[in-house]
Amino acid sequence: MKRAIFISVLMLSSQALWAKVMLGIDVLEKNKFDLLEGKSVGLITNHTGVNGQGKSTIDILSKAPGVKLVKLFSPEHGIRGDALHGQTVVDGKDPVSGLSVLSLYGRTQRPTPEMLNGIDVLVFDIQDIGTRFYTYTTTLAYALEEAAKAGIEFIVLDRPNPITGSIVEGEPLDDSINHFTAYLRVPVRHGMTVGELANWHCKTKGLKVKLTVVMMQGWQREMWWENTGLKFRPTSPNIRTVTAATLYPGIGGFEATNLSVGRGTSRPFEVFGAPWLNAKVLVSRLSFFRTPGFEFQSADFKPKSDLYAGEECQGIKVILKDREAARPVDLFVVIFTALQELHPKKFKARWDEMPRITGSDRFEDMLERGQSAETINTQWRDEAQKFIEKRKEYLLYGVDDEEEEVVTE
Repeated sequence: MKRAIFISVLMLSSQALWAKVMLGIDVLEKNKFDLLEGKSVGLITNHTGVNGQGKSTIDILSKAPGVKLVKLFSPEHGIRGDALHGQTVVDGKDPVSGLSVLSLYGRTQRPTPEMLNGIDVLVFDIQDIGTRFYTYTTTLAYALEEAAKAGIEFIVLDRPNPITGSIVEGEPLDDSINHFTAYLRVPVRHGMTVGELANWHCKTKGLKVKLTVVMMQGWQREMWWENTGLKFRPTSPNIRTVTAATLYPGIGGFEATNLSVGRGTSRPFEVFGAPWLNAKVLVSRLSFFRTPGFEFQSADFKPKSDLYAGEECQGIKVILKDREAARPVDLFVVIFTALQELHPKKFKARWDEMPRITGSDRFEDMLERGQSAETINTQWRDEAQKFIEKRKEYLLYGVDDEEEEVVTE
């Protein structure tokens, strides 16, 4: 009987081994909104800005005693997360709170002095997915810079990195690149929370802004989203699952090529393909590479929208067998070099955009010099390891988890 009980304990899911994480907004609530008392607040958020019970941060702050929520700011995909990739977001009004919603993905990507007029503090509460070219963190960086210019306080309500804070991949962004999809000087998969990214950006850029990060309670760097005890909500129309978020640092890189990444299908970023692709041959070719944690299956699809809309695509489904071992950025390089070998005339990269994905123009140079996927990945792993050492002083978790908030000026 004792042996049976012991075995049943070992079979518990990994989620059951962790306590539920308390988000930054939950900690703010627990502390009775003390940081916002008597202040006029501008909130940068979207549909992912909810507390641990799923209640909107907009609703929470609009009803919080002593807090005056005066304006809302929306990132890409809109305040409700339903605007498509690259679609302009217009100003509007929140139907529940009645507050003005000012777009940071329309006529401007930065809050203007006019937008910030009448605001004492900007609050950021958006769920990121841990990839440099996902635009929410650029919105964070731009807003920090404008808050510094305006002398406005900034508060980040921290949230988990859903693909862990312990794995880093790729090279940091080169200083020569400055684009909305390539702005923070971090690797493709940075392994940081939004609060840590804010801390990194302020200190490395020397911003003179009072930044307060309301830290989570119970989050640890090695946690995957399922370990947090929280419900995962699609962060944008095409990041619908944790699996898609995990694969995005790799499969998302092919958006700078003529390969479909599954937009317009039921499995974006979990499949890829093209009408010209020989999927069976590619699956066979990938078996010769070292790709721990992944398996591949042929999976034809016909996108309803986006690239190759209405066309039959030979596709491949990427199966995550071991997330701890899987390295999606390594996989990007492996698939890229295999496609160049199998379809040298049909597979095309947009090389003017590729540095925004990889971090520099060195990827094109390495390929032109005939370097193998393994050689390229070895160099990128070295760059990622250097960053891991460099980022230590900016991390907020795994250093002193007893703190509930961190303030820098």
